[in-house]
Amino acid sequence: MDVRPEDILIMKKKHPCGGNEMYVIRSGMDFRLRCNKCLHEFMVPRNKIEKKIKKIIRNEEQ
Repeated sequence: MDVRPEDILIMKKKHPCGGNEMYVIRSGMDFRLRCNKCLHEFMVPRNKIEKKIKKIIRNEEQ
């Protein structure tokens, strides 16, 4: 799955704050994500997060 920094991920499950949009800060073996609702930052292994992605919104300006 092609996930790049600055993408927005729409997740199948909601974050505990109630938001389901995550901003990608860093990608690689681990993802560093930021919740768009509460701005909490966290790291998740790639194999866990790829199963939970519903949709990728890409910034096409790059």
